[in-house]
Amino acid sequence: MPGPPVPRKQPATLAKRADFLAANRGIRVARPGFVLLVNPVSHPEGAMRFGVTVTKKIGNAVVRNRMKRRFRELLRDALPAIGVPGADHVLIGREGGVERDFALLRQELAQALARAAAGKGDPPRRRSRGGKAADGAATGGKATGGKQRRP
Repeated sequence: MPGPPVPRKQPATLAKRADFLAANRGIRVARPGFVLLVNPVSHPEGAMRFGVTVTKKIGNAVVRNRMKRRFRELLRDALPAIGVPGADHVLIGREGGVERDFALLRQELAQALARAAAGKGDPPRRRSRGGKAADGAATGGKATGGKQRRP
């Protein structure tokens, strides 16, 4: 007769901004409801950590907090079983994530974690120049950095 089930160790949470920024340099896997970032840093004994971030573009505080609660529950359930050992995991909420079915989010998270564990992230995003339009449209059509010179 088998003994009682062994409790799975719950992952810790990310608290420092530097940890979230470091995760952005790791593997990125995008899904319709979220973007998963996995930074395969070596934590002692394969400890996993997770963080959730949702921007104000998604909605008001009620919507953002609801999305964060759903994501935290997904991560607490999935990471001990299929997370990347010794890595930091960050979920970034996307526009349609709050309305998506919870079972569908769970399935997408499992697929995203499998891709991240295999090292198959999405290609890196192109970086813009300081958040401004590359063609100078933000400066009135002149590519002079906003300052106009006299002829």
